[in-house]
Amino acid sequence: MGETAGLSRDARRTLRLGPEAIAERQRTRLAELVAYARARSPFYRELYRDLPERVDDPALLPVTSKKTLMPRFDDWVTDRAVTLERVEAFVADPGLVGERFQDEYLVATTSGTSGLRGLFLQDAQTMAVHTALGTRAGSGLKAGDVFRILARAGRTAIVSAPGGHFSTVASAAWFRRERPLLGRTLRVFSINQPLPDLVAELNHYNPASIAGFLSMLTLLAREQEAGRLRIRPATIIAGGETATPESLERIGDAFHTKARASYAATECGFLSYGCEHGWYHVNSDWALAEPVDADHRPVPPGEPSHTVLVSNLANRVQPILRYDLGDSVLLRPDPCPCGSPLPAIRVQGRAADLLTFPTGRGEQVSISPMLFGTLLDRAAGVEQYQIVQSAPGTLRVRLRPSDGADAELVWQRMRGEIAQLLAEHKADDVVLERAEEPPQQSSGGKFRRIIPLTDPGRPA
Repeated sequence: MGETAGLSRDARRTLRLGPEAIAERQRTRLAELVAYARARSPFYRELYRDLPERVDDPALLPVTSKKTLMPRFDDWVTDRAVTLERVEAFVADPGLVGERFQDEYLVATTSGTSGLRGLFLQDAQTMAVHTALGTRAGSGLKAGDVFRILARAGRTAIVSAPGGHFSTVASAAWFRRERPLLGRTLRVFSINQPLPDLVAELNHYNPASIAGFLSMLTLLAREQEAGRLRIRPATIIAGGETATPESLERIGDAFHTKARASYAATECGFLSYGCEHGWYHVNSDWALAEPVDADHRPVPPGEPSHTVLVSNLANRVQPILRYDLGDSVLLRPDPCPCGSPLPAIRVQGRAADLLTFPTGRGEQVSISPMLFGTLLDRAAGVEQYQIVQSAPGTLRVRLRPSDGADAELVWQRMRGEIAQLLAEHKADDVVLERAEEPPQQSSGGKFRRIIPLTDPGRPA
């Protein structure tokens, strides 16, 4: 607890000192982590053998990815007692979720929707930094929000899919055991149960804060609008899926508060926090997020990137340095109205999520998933939707209408909206199919709303 308290004080002080102090912390921590990785990781020792002795400029570092790191797992980690075989055996036991691996590390897995599952260890410093930066992000709450949190004893509801070593569930279990005072206020609610049962549990728990995937929070917002869900959380955090301003506004309106999005990853759970103006502020004293083009060259502020390179400056057991996360982001070119000195980004969606269609002119056209979300998030009568590209020129639409809605009328309206969007982008030869099956969730609990043809992990 002493380490966390010290990190919290430093995090708040660094923010008050402004951009120069933030940049200084970043340079120092990057240089220290690079030196540590070279000394302890055979993979990084080999990768960095031609670099200068001290490196505090990320542009000097080669790019890494899950595809390059996972096959070298045993050489990647800095603890020689950690092996892929031992980690695989650990995560094979669901009873060990949130327990200490080798009495020291938290282990979290990714679902492998990109075709390759990831196994990630977090050391004590990483968890302490995560807690400290969470405290810093929450220090800007308004007085009314603080009162609502205190009135509900700080109870936090995490709506997720239990049953695996996924980051959200594993971290909650870890905090309940390692931070008893904080852990008592955390409870995970399963999305695998019937929606009425989930609503009843949340009504009984009456959380001060609620966090979950955007799609599930959208469902709960509709339950709140219908009067079946009756909670008044002070904070709502949507994560796991790309959020549009419209989707966050709707969720916030339903609960009479501001809904904020969280942009993070299992590789760096404290990467950013969302502000009330819809931007993600990168915790750049402890993390880097570099928007780059397809050749990994910097993209100017105000322009969408091809991908983003992430560096986690806290984790020493499994260093994440210039790691290609695969998301297209846009760096804000001017100061954010919220006043934060941290860099602000917006997430355009994963580059791999772009839907690409052939045209009648022998060309191809690509459409961002964000455009579908902006168009359909407020569609009347739609409880949940999922658009699956089942062939180059075919979109299969999985639809769950709201209770009492005319399913046929909802489908016709939705088909018209999608057809107009496609026509506007000259993709007017695309066939729209209405699926009989409802939207499908991934093993990690996400309801991915847009699933391109090239996604090897898409639900069948």
